[in-house]
Amino acid sequence: MVVAPAGPEGYPPGAPSPGLALGAAPAPKRAGGKRLLWLSLLITGIALSGLAVLVYVGWNIGPVALGVGIAAAILPVPVLVGCFLWLDRYEPSPLLYLSLCFAWGACVATGGALAVNTGASVLFERLALPDDLVGVFVAPFIEELLKAAFPILLFVFRRRAFSGLIDGIVYCGLSATGFAMVENILYLGGHGYASASQEGGVAAGAFAVTLIFIVRVPLSGFLHPLFTSITGIGLGIAARSPSRWVRFVAPLAGLLVAMMLHGTWNLMATLAQNDALYLLYGYVAVFTPIFFGMLGLVLWLRSWEGRLAERVLPVYAAAGWFSPPEVAALGRLGRRLSARRWAKRVAGDAGQAAMRRYQMAATQLALVRDGIDRGLYDQPRDIAGALAEEQRLLMTIDAYRKVFAGRDPITPRAWWSNGAYQIQFPDGVVRTVAAPVLPVVPVPLALTPPMAPPAGPAPWLPPGLTAH
Repeated sequence: MVVAPAGPEGYPPGAPSPGLALGAAPAPKRAGGKRLLWLSLLITGIALSGLAVLVYVGWNIGPVALGVGIAAAILPVPVLVGCFLWLDRYEPSPLLYLSLCFAWGACVATGGALAVNTGASVLFERLALPDDLVGVFVAPFIEELLKAAFPILLFVFRRRAFSGLIDGIVYCGLSATGFAMVENILYLGGHGYASASQEGGVAAGAFAVTLIFIVRVPLSGFLHPLFTSITGIGLGIAARSPSRWVRFVAPLAGLLVAMMLHGTWNLMATLAQNDALYLLYGYVAVFTPIFFGMLGLVLWLRSWEGRLAERVLPVYAAAGWFSPPEVAALGRLGRRLSARRWAKRVAGDAGQAAMRRYQMAATQLALVRDGIDRGLYDQPRDIAGALAEEQRLLMTIDAYRKVFAGRDPITPRAWWSNGAYQIQFPDGVVRTVAAPVLPVVPVPLALTPPMAPPAGPAPWLPPGLTAH
C-alpha cells in the first residue's frame, strides 16, 4: 500500500523552507546559443574523426575486409552496452552523455591512438628499436588517456553528471566499448580476413576471422572496458569527495593504474610470441581474478546505490515527505519492480510510468542529500543550487505520487501525517495508527479473477447438495 504524505510543514535538518531554498537558488541557465554552438562543434568533431578512421581503415584493408570487420566487431557491442545501461538503472545518466562517451571512444580515441601509435612505430623504426616496444610503452598510455579524456572533461565541466562511482564506471566503460569496437574492426578485418584471404582465399579469411573473434571477444573482450573503468572508479571517488586534493588525485591514480594494467597485458602478449605460457599464466592468474573482483565491486556498488535511498530518505519520512513503507520499497530493485507492477494495476500505464519516474527522482534526492551531508558543495552558490534541487525533487516526487496514490480499490483511504498513519476505516471514521517499528514493505497483490462455474452438474459439491 502506498500512502501519500499529507504535505509537511517541516523540512529535514539542514534543509531550508521552500521560499528560502528557491530564493537562494541561482537563476536557471538557459540552453543559449553558445552552449548549442559548443555541442554542435563537439558532435561535428566526433563525426569527422569517425569518418577519417573509417576511410583510413577501409583504404588500407579494402572494402570487403572492412565490411567483414564491421559485421564481426558489432556483434558484442549490444551486450556490453546493455550491461552498462543495466548498471545505471537506479539513477540513469542522460542519454546524450552516454551516447557522446561511446562515440568519443569509437571515433576520437581510436583516431588519436591510431595516429600516435603509427607515428611511434615510424620513429622506433628509424631509431632501430623493436616495434613491440610501441605496444608496451606507447599504446597503453595514449589509448587509456584518450578513452578517458571525454569522461574527464565531463567531470570538469559537468560535475553534476557524476552522482557516484557507477556513473564514472558507465561513462568510461562505454567509451572503452566504442574504442574496442573500432579496434576489433581493424584486427578482424585487416589482420584477420584481409591478410589470410590474400594467401588462402575466402575460406582461409573466414577461418582467421573466426579464430581472432574467439580470442578478442569472448576471451578478452572485457579488457578495454576493464582498464578504463578503473579510471571511472577514480572519477566516481572524486565526485563523492569534498576534498579538492582527492578530486585531483583519485582520477589521476585511476588513470595510472589503468595504463599499467594495459601495459602489463600488452607485455604478456608480446612475450607470448616466444612462449604462449606467459599469456596463459597472466590471463588465468592475474587478469581473470581482477575481472571477477571488478565485477563483484560493480555489483556491490549498484546495490549500494539502491540502499542509499533506504539509508538517507528516513530523514524526509520524519519530516512527513515519505511514509516508512515508501522508503523501504526503494531499497531493492526487486521491490521497485514490484511497486511498478502494483502502480500499473491500480493506475494503468500512466501509473507505472509515474512510479518509475518517482523512484528515479527519489534516488536523485538521496544522492543530493548525501552530497549535502558529505559537504560536497563548498561554495555558497553550489550549496544554494543543491538546496534548490532538493526542493524541486521533493515537489516532483509529490506530483508523481498523486498519479498512483489512493487508486488501489482493495485498500482503505490512508495518508501519512505528523509521523503516523491517518486511516479511514469502513465505518467512515478516520483514526490515527502509529507506524510499526520495522516498516512493512508493500507487496503488490495480484488479484485472481473468479473462476466461472462449469456447465452441467457440479461434481465438487458434497453429496446431497445441489448448485443454485
